[in-house]
Amino acid sequence: MSSGTNAERDAILAALTPVVEGIAATFGPVCEVVLHDYRNPEKSVVAVAGSVTGRAVGGAMSEIGMRVLARGDEAADELNYVTRTRDGGQVKSSTIVLRDSTGAVFGALCVNVDVGAVTQVHGLLGALAGLGAAPAELPTTTFGNDIDSVVDALFDAHQSRQRGSWAELGREERVELFGGLDTRGVFAVRGAVEQVAARLGISRASAYNYLSRARAAHDTSPGGTA
Repeated sequence: MSSGTNAERDAILAALTPVVEGIAATFGPVCEVVLHDYRNPEKSVVAVAGSVTGRAVGGAMSEIGMRVLARGDEAADELNYVTRTRDGGQVKSSTIVLRDSTGAVFGALCVNVDVGAVTQVHGLLGALAGLGAAPAELPTTTFGNDIDSVVDALFDAHQSRQRGSWAELGREERVELFGGLDTRGVFAVRGAVEQVAARLGISRASAYNYLSRARAAHDTSPGGTA
């Protein structure tokens, strides 16, 4: 992300803080609004109102925020997407990226709405009307106040899609694993490389080597930047 003045960014966050309370108050207890400052990813939550995902001031960004970090200034708003929390709740969310006057992304305003009750009512009405269509499978999103738990959840979700353990993966598959985690913004967090290395049982140097290979492969691919 390109640099902008911290004073300007602080002013934008200060101006949005009462907006957080206002939006949550308008929509009531099913709504949660979270203001993030991505200059401090491990403690990015600077204001929160409502309680849908259990966020708290001083908490870490979610995997959505990590994805925004990974995209840098190319990040775009993500509006009205529905996911499932790890405890099974259904949440409709919108993430609006915050930019300073230079266009640099430095934070986000996130609105989360608990749609579980609405979905239950919709299912009941559908059953009464004889509509038996199964609900679509929703992706699971990790929300957490501890950045390590978010990194762990992303690691587990990505590794579960791999074939076999780390020892059973070929060189290209290992590079793909690191590339997938990088795309999801995992390595934008301080200490994440060491955390992933520990989970895999490899050295820090090996982890950095695979990450370097993954980024080189991405930059030289048709969709890369090289």
